[in-house]
Amino acid sequence: MTANTKADAVSTQDTQNFPPTVDRDALFIEELRADPSYAEIYLQTALEDIYEEGGVSAFLTALRRVVEARGGIGEISRRSGLARQNIYRALSNEGNPTIKTLTEITRAAGIRLTPSRP
Repeated sequence: MTANTKADAVSTQDTQNFPPTVDRDALFIEELRADPSYAEIYLQTALEDIYEEGGVSAFLTALRRVVEARGGIGEISRRSGLARQNIYRALSNEGNPTIKTLTEITRAAGIRLTPSRP
């Protein structure tokens, strides 16, 4: 057996032993969709940690996931009147949404942000 043939045989064997890849983000969004109370706790926890390093980005990611679970960006755009591009930009890791934009997004998603005391 030549080196290439041997490598091909090992490569084929390896790919047959591994399960297909899993989109963990999609699975998590499904969990949030299935359990709205869990989605609220998840978002509230992200809000409570917003002052930590990386907290704003983590909060925007959490809000984006909850929005996806509540109908997706397109549906939230339709309900809020905000352009889809604006919602994507606002909820990106580098997003800097105004309080008005956050209010419109959360209202359209049926989410109420509740500040907690330190």
